Amino acid sequence: MSLGRGDEGPALFHMGTNDASYVLEKGLPMTNLFDLTGKVALVTGASSGLGVQMAKALAGNGASVALVARRKERLDAVASEIEGLGVETYVRTCDVSDVEQIKQTVEDVERHFGRIDILCNNAGLGLSAPAEEMSDENWLTMMDVNLNAPYFFARECARGMIERGYGKIINTGSIHSTVGMLEWPVGAYATTKGGLLMMTKQLAVEWAKYGITVNAIGPAYFPSEMTGAILDGGGFDQVAAIRCPMGRPGREGELDGAVLYFASDASSYTTGQLLTIDGGWTAI
Repeated sequence: MSLGRGDEGPALFHMGTNDASYVLEKGLPMTNLFDLTGKVALVTGASSGLGVQMAKALAGNGASVALVARRKERLDAVASEIEGLGVETYVRTCDVSDVEQIKQTVEDVERHFGRIDILCNNAGLGLSAPAEEMSDENWLTMMDVNLNAPYFFARECARGMIERGYGKIINTGSIHSTVGMLEWPVGAYATTKGGLLMMTKQLAVEWAKYGITVNAIGPAYFPSEMTGAILDGGGFDQVAAIRCPMGRPGREGELDGAVLYFASDASSYTTGQLLTIDGGWTAI
């Protein structure tokens, strides 16, 4: 059912002055929907790859950003670059496989900024081996980093979000949240990303009543430390020619739109969803 501007519906569920229905009702410019001025975002895995791109996109639209990862020197370099955009950053080292460090990190970020409005659960690991050869240690490490850490970060951040009645949680899933892979042994990785998708859906259901949206992005293969071996010498071009209609990996900046959509009030009525950014990979 679609509610037009003459209906009463849109006025009933606007959550803020940038909420989509409110903007349409008042005839405001749609660009206001993506404005993150005054918001605080926490981005994990922010020292390289997709995490850096996410942090830059959020900062470029006005958000203050807490940068979280293990390598402080890399975080400091990213922070210096982002501060050139005129926003505040906060650097916090954290081993995301350690629950106590996660709790302390969220506490420190909230103490510094006063709150967390947006959580980007992006830290990830891609240890690869055929299922019958995967070691116990590597399997458990993948679970800790790719699945347990996003849950614990979400839980800790959600407590403050629930009190304030507002929050945006964005989990970095994958095309392998929904499809497997014949060419490369991604069993452990796909297991964590499939689990992350169901966690996204369940948390969205539980926390919708508190004004919190929980969504996931599902990138295909983008250049990063994790995908370097595949993109640089793992026969990616031959695989992409068969599996990806666009026939190429993702490019820097092509995740920005999805991240900004889920981080902003443009997505005020969207929760529990996976948005794949994959050049058509999962369409065939």
